[in-house]
Amino acid sequence: MKIGILCYPTYGGSGIVATELGMSLANKGYEVHFISSALPARLDITNPNIFFHKVNVQTYPLFQYQPYDIALSSMIYRVVNLYKLDLLHAHYAIPYAYAAFTAKQMLKEEGKDIPLVTTLHGTDITLVGQHPSYKHAVEFSINQSDTVTSVSESLKADTLKFFNIKKEIQVITNFIDNNDFNNIDCCQRNQFANEDEKILIHVSNLRPVKRVEDVLQIFKNVNSRIKSKLIIIGEGPDMEKVNAFMEENPDLIGKIRLLGKVNDLYRILQLSDVFLLPSEQESFGLAALEAMAASTPVISSNAGGIPEVNIQGETGYLAEIGNVEAMSNYTIKLLGNEKLLAKMKHNAKEQALKFDLKNILPHYEKMYEETLKHFKAQT
Repeated sequence: MKIGILCYPTYGGSGIVATELGMSLANKGYEVHFISSALPARLDITNPNIFFHKVNVQTYPLFQYQPYDIALSSMIYRVVNLYKLDLLHAHYAIPYAYAAFTAKQMLKEEGKDIPLVTTLHGTDITLVGQHPSYKHAVEFSINQSDTVTSVSESLKADTLKFFNIKKEIQVITNFIDNNDFNNIDCCQRNQFANEDEKILIHVSNLRPVKRVEDVLQIFKNVNSRIKSKLIIIGEGPDMEKVNAFMEENPDLIGKIRLLGKVNDLYRILQLSDVFLLPSEQESFGLAALEAMAASTPVISSNAGGIPEVNIQGETGYLAEIGNVEAMSNYTIKLLGNEKLLAKMKHNAKEQALKFDLKNILPHYEKMYEETLKHFKAQT
């Protein structure tokens, strides 16, 4: 089977899942073609079954905003024609499913067609998709897809709530390859903390929805009771809030490490004692799953699909969005009890194994086969 994968090239959850899925399919012998604005961050282009097609946008002064969607549609059309793809898989409704629909219309003019799978990942539904400028386009794109999947039951419910969806939505959860956490050459813990200190960690793109100010306040509360360090990994617009917090709390400057984007995230996760995820919105919580795969329990909000991953009292604790006091108390409770911490570290890893790639990949393969079968029966 020849599959075209349309995705964002960034470190965000949808791009990571799309890339890992494509590489796993390629390892099983599928021919996988990535179509994106840049080479996806984790893509192993040396695999002989993987092809990358960069969408180039011609700069033209007439346009205030360059027409990426048109260039994307044209590239999809060209790749399908040149490589005789069997199926397209759009990760995110906007712009990928929308552009794929346009490409399909171009192909139909030549008597050709190809099935389209659209996977909904989160903000394409809960944030961007609800804006009046995009809502009808998102709804149209979903309904014009041949198969629609979402990464959590929560996201499926939100999609059906906010849009008039005529398609059945299958839930195929995000996943982790637990093998990536085996035999890692770990960093030395003393690079980040003293022996008598605990390590708290937060990983995100530091957008407002991630509530990094809550992360900082939780750490301040915890540190007043338990010797600890905070590691923040990622870059984004709310880094200014981090800097402002440190200016207001100079006594904590030496206890907060800002690492930006890192290539050895898993090595650092394995050193951590608690992962903080107080997000306002999370369709699934892939960052939490990565932490669990590193045997790191999670203190989180109960937003979106997080409760489907982080189990209250087993793999960590959950609280209402913005309830910093509860999250602080849960963290103190966990870090102050070595027996409980060890138990939750074990439970976190066991939970991550349930979402292992080997368990989720067959669901995607079956979905592709059923999509093709149904598509061929209709044409």
